[in-house]
Amino acid sequence: MKLQVIRQRSLWWAISSLVIFSGIAAMGVLWNQTQMPLRPSLDFVGGTRLQLELDCNQPNNCDQPIDPAAIRTVLTNQGLESSSIQVVGDEKQALSIRTSTLNVDQRNQLVSALTQEIGQFAADKTQIDTVGPTLGRQLFRSGLTALLVAFAGIMIYLSLRFQFDYAVFAIVALLHDVLVTVGIFAILGLIAGVEVDSLFIVSLLTIVGFSVNDTVVIYDRIRETIQVNGNRSINDIVDDAVNQTLGRSINTTLTTLLPLIAIFLLGGATLKYFALALIIGFIAGAYSSIFIASTLLAWWRVRSGQEIAGVPTEPLDVAEEG
Repeated sequence: MKLQVIRQRSLWWAISSLVIFSGIAAMGVLWNQTQMPLRPSLDFVGGTRLQLELDCNQPNNCDQPIDPAAIRTVLTNQGLESSSIQVVGDEKQALSIRTSTLNVDQRNQLVSALTQEIGQFAADKTQIDTVGPTLGRQLFRSGLTALLVAFAGIMIYLSLRFQFDYAVFAIVALLHDVLVTVGIFAILGLIAGVEVDSLFIVSLLTIVGFSVNDTVVIYDRIRETIQVNGNRSINDIVDDAVNQTLGRSINTTLTTLLPLIAIFLLGGATLKYFALALIIGFIAGAYSSIFIASTLLAWWRVRSGQEIAGVPTEPLDVAEEG
């Protein structure tokens, strides 16, 4: 069965628009709440994060799940009422607290107060991280600069290898992938309190590199077909190119997703959302390569009077003059 990408392009564009605009709406809500489009981790805003888990080897220590209200009371008594609290784990026996920067004495005092209120914590599962705001801003600027440099490099490369319109729509497809990934994380941040850290920037760069590969494969097949049979409609050529490369795109994406899903389900907390970002971005990348980059190129060629792929060309002009 042949996939009709051109005939149903309005549907593909509508699906992408719905996801992207939902993400933008979530970013707007988060901006009103936090002055940031995503919920930032300590990597970007600075502060102290405490990750604590009850020691269930102690008698009666894990009989009840952690009560967030009790934690909030302890933080208020410590003058840390603006801190964020997240009770995690299937049994609600673990705790993540993000607060303003604390020194060693303040951290020890807070942990002691929490221990008295809810029980003994497991020492081997206690993690305390402190990041300064200056480092956070530097990480954000460096990550954003790296992303912009990647876009510029891809634009230059595709302009040299193909034509300028190929490069423009490849960048549009990459922006689509980034916006989908960022938008879904904004929604997750709004609903589930999911934060983004420096690994999220790494995931965006990885998504950009992976996604453009699929787009280049489809564009290369389009260019080859135009060179061999340029008297066909650009819409037919794009449909054929997508169908000829569809199996490769799906197989490449699926084999890449399998280990990422394993990392997301079985890996540690540090890599969980990094893997999730890659899963979302790789799916969006395969989708945009097949349904966005190709259909936009065909739409533009028709709109600019190049519906017949090989027209106008210099050999055709010479033949007409003869």
